[in-house]
Amino acid sequence: MAISAKPVVNPGPIRKLCGGVGNLFVHPVGRWASTVLVVFALVAVLAPLIAPYDPFAVNTEDSMQSPSLEHLMGTDLLGRDIFSRVVFGAQVSMLIGVVALLISVSIGVAIGLFAGYYGGRIDEVAMRLIDTLMAFPGILLALTVVALLGPGIENVMIAVGIGGIANFARVVRGSVLSIKEDIYVDAARSTGASDLRVIFLHILPNAMPPVLTLASMSYGWALLSAAGLSFLGLGATPPTPEWGAMLGEGRDLMWDAPWTVVFPGVAILCVVLASNLLGDALRDILDPRLKS
Repeated sequence: MAISAKPVVNPGPIRKLCGGVGNLFVHPVGRWASTVLVVFALVAVLAPLIAPYDPFAVNTEDSMQSPSLEHLMGTDLLGRDIFSRVVFGAQVSMLIGVVALLISVSIGVAIGLFAGYYGGRIDEVAMRLIDTLMAFPGILLALTVVALLGPGIENVMIAVGIGGIANFARVVRGSVLSIKEDIYVDAARSTGASDLRVIFLHILPNAMPPVLTLASMSYGWALLSAAGLSFLGLGATPPTPEWGAMLGEGRDLMWDAPWTVVFPGVAILCVVLASNLLGDALRDILDPRLKS
């Protein structure tokens, strides 16, 4: 009588990820960071309902008014309501960060997966490419790409996204090199599973914890880099209500009307800080060994 061997199965990485994300609301720092990001996301979605004024409306009679009950965050040089522009700016700024992050994650994870799994010449070529990208600071690489593509929100998304590819590729490659030697991966290969099936069903889910941690931290970097490019006039251009562009418009008014730069600056600070703290919390929850 034939005795069937007990199959070796993948140890539930998706369940682990879902449980880890759920534990964010138990982790004190994770709870605070998640709440801040959710609030800003809701502000972006509900901007037309929250903003009391048209963010593009010019009223020179109300120019440079200090914060008051009528204008909670004051007005700028053209009399536009700062609060309304910060609220609508959440749409533009956070969307740029999300799209740039998606570009970084999708391309970086793909490179890391195939380089780590196949090794050999593919790994060598991929790592030389990654080493080249990492030779430049992320913001400098983004500046170079924008200089080649030209200014504009879409080009900033692409530029910042390219600047983050190398980090994801390196992290995923390192995880794949370890995971592909695990017993459940060998078991999947022994059943005749194709390389793509092994990569996407067995290796990728187990490589996701460090990717999620890095993605959370990289979102803050992406938003900050995009704001910096807009501040320099290479991203969103006036009158688009984008936080970095608002800082650029208000820099000459910093001493006479500090509220024109303080409030968009605080918005950037809150989102970037929450993003980094969320990454720390995810690291603690999903893999405490990464603390060191």
